[in-house]
Amino acid sequence: MGAFQRTDKQNFQEDIDRVFGLFPRLAERQQQKAGTMSGGEQQMVAMGRALMARPKLLLLDEPSMGLAPIFVEKIFEIVAEINAQGTPILLVEQNALMALDAASRGYVMEVGVIALEGPAKELSANESVRKAYLGID
Repeated sequence: MGAFQRTDKQNFQEDIDRVFGLFPRLAERQQQKAGTMSGGEQQMVAMGRALMARPKLLLLDEPSMGLAPIFVEKIFEIVAEINAQGTPILLVEQNALMALDAASRGYVMEVGVIALEGPAKELSANESVRKAYLGID
């Protein structure tokens, strides 16, 4: 039996209910093929699929890329909720302001090397980070 096969229908239904609770839009569109959904909805499908595996760590690479601002805000709210439910998250994101607001710890990379690291709140307040990555003087 594969690592992702389930034999317990109750656990499977709990996972589906959790995903639909986090992403009510997917519950409305559960008969629609994912490839025909909007970018934001496709991002929700990808995150929902990952959550079905009950990961010990959820890796998210640029979850806001190419999304309308309303979807970006919603995705980050959901990321915070997933984390609050007990799933640790490793988030790679170019939207530094949103990422640092959502994170407990941050790492700033320059040319593939970690240039700064620390609590997200401290990085958000760091003057050089604010100027270079957040566009704030």
